[in-house]
Amino acid sequence: MSVVPTMSGVIDRRILVNYRVDPGVLDALLPSPFRPQLVHGYGVAGICLIRLRHLRPQGLPPLVGLTTENAAHRIAVEWDGPDGAGRGVYIPRRDSPSLLTVALGGRLFPGAHHRAAFTVDETGRRLRVGFASRDGSAHASIDATRSVEVAADSVFGSLDEASAFFEGSPLGYSPTHRPGRFEGLELRCRRWAMAPLRIEGASSSIFESDAFPTGTAVLDSAFLMTDIPASWHGRDPLTGTDHGARSLSGTSG
Repeated sequence: MSVVPTMSGVIDRRILVNYRVDPGVLDALLPSPFRPQLVHGYGVAGICLIRLRHLRPQGLPPLVGLTTENAAHRIAVEWDGPDGAGRGVYIPRRDSPSLLTVALGGRLFPGAHHRAAFTVDETGRRLRVGFASRDGSAHASIDATRSVEVAADSVFGSLDEASAFFEGSPLGYSPTHRPGRFEGLELRCRRWAMAPLRIEGASSSIFESDAFPTGTAVLDSAFLMTDIPASWHGRDPLTGTDHGARSLSGTSG
């Protein structure tokens, strides 16, 4: 059973930066029981850069909640469970500037977390958000402006298609300090609203690493969510192997 308590809060800002990826590369890297979830023949991976406010265990007043920046490298996946095929995301790496979040990773918060420094510059239509881990093992950033259209070369043919894809995969699994054990967390939003972003520049030390040969992970699109009341619910863990976990988490070996 899950030991992660239900949390409540508000998604103050959530940027989803997406890469379209060769599914064969992802399949070789993903630990079991996960396999790539495909969109028009491509795998989809990326970074979620999210700022939460009023984050607290469900039942406590918003006044006691935390405001925190977080980053998650994620891959859209499927798996076979006792009730049939599941859909969601595999999250090989989480980063946070919060000592509390890092210390409680795997207990109050799902999965192991890395300590990182974040830079945020949000001015009018422009958003610049990034992080660099304290140990130098990973970094990512996005420089984007608000838009009204999805990028013409995106794997997603429309905003409606992209929105349905992400809303339909609310369950995320993260590796833990125990090899082969993946903790589950389900995101529930009171409402769902996404807007496209035009990417001026973006980077990820993971998706630009040797784990993804040149041309196998291509920057695809970005989307923005703001001011969304939400809750996060622990789900039973999955078990498998940790094959590929270190390559996808930004560590070598």
